[in-house]
Amino acid sequence: MELSKKTTILFSPDLHERLVRLAAQRNTSIGELVRTAVEQQYGLVSRKERLEAVAALSELNLPVGSVEEMEQESVPTPEEILG
Repeated sequence: MELSKKTTILFSPDLHERLVRLAAQRNTSIGELVRTAVEQQYGLVSRKERLEAVAALSELNLPVGSVEEMEQESVPTPEEILG
């Protein structure tokens, strides 16, 4: 990947220290940590990568019910919430 644009980011001292330690643990730079986080958070991936991800998900053969069944399984009732 060609790196040709520069951005200055200010971190709090605490966050900067945590990033320094994490970068050292992963044997990488703070810049690489930030680039990876931005790509993961904002989905800056190519169309090809997105299509490959969709294809991989479709091959999982996960059980999927109707919208009503899935909602019943995932949305708690008021009684469940109030205990």
